[in-house]
Amino acid sequence: MKKILIISLLSLMLATNANADTDGENSLSKKPEDVKDCFEKINRATFKFNMALDDVIFEPVSKAYRTLPSPIRMGTSNVLDNISNLVTIPNNILQGQFKKAGENTARLVVNSTIGLLGLFDVAEHMGLTEYEKEDYGQSLGAIGIAEGCYLVIPVLGPSTARDTIGSFANMLGGDPWYNITAKKDTHHFSEVDYWGSRGFQGVNFRAKNIDSLENLEKNSMDFYASIRSLYLQDRQRKISNSNKTTETQNDSDWEEVETQ
Repeated sequence: MKKILIISLLSLMLATNANADTDGENSLSKKPEDVKDCFEKINRATFKFNMALDDVIFEPVSKAYRTLPSPIRMGTSNVLDNISNLVTIPNNILQGQFKKAGENTARLVVNSTIGLLGLFDVAEHMGLTEYEKEDYGQSLGAIGIAEGCYLVIPVLGPSTARDTIGSFANMLGGDPWYNITAKKDTHHFSEVDYWGSRGFQGVNFRAKNIDSLENLEKNSMDFYASIRSLYLQDRQRKISNSNKTTETQNDSDWEEVETQ
């Protein structure tokens, strides 16, 4: 039943994606403002819900998390980055980035063993410093599949039809971490480990950006539109493997908005 639901949602998303970009324009040539916000009323309502949830849960938890010693926060971030390699490596391969796939595989092996499951980034001290997250949404974009409609997902936040389809790939076997935790639910790992790591990713993201997002909100006439533009710019930059810095973000991730 779960697989049937996922396949049905994928079909719906693919149909939406195709209908939203019938002009055949390459998605990498588009500007963020060209991406259609087909469900803007629903998206804005979901955005308000997410903001309310953030005020009640994520921001208070993130502020408490920021009071922890820096080594603990750095170690947590390292572990999350190490886990994300499990999705980055297959997408390096899908995009023909074989050198990066080899480097990231070496990083995963070194940090998972010598680095104690990624707690310490030993690989960086061994010269394996190049690392950029890749996902199935980026791989779809790299082969020319357009964004489709802009979406705001409850709790998860900004996305597009294409990126949402890419996210489903994790549940269809594309994420080894999901497979050995939520899907297999063995005596070593369980579903709690997967969703716990996803929760920590959200807290880690929010803790890094409390001040910057507050500044962005204060200086934006339309905070919803600013977040939409920021997300779409960053996704386009990552798909094209550009080192260009957008006006409202730094080079590391759309999650880390410039505070200056």
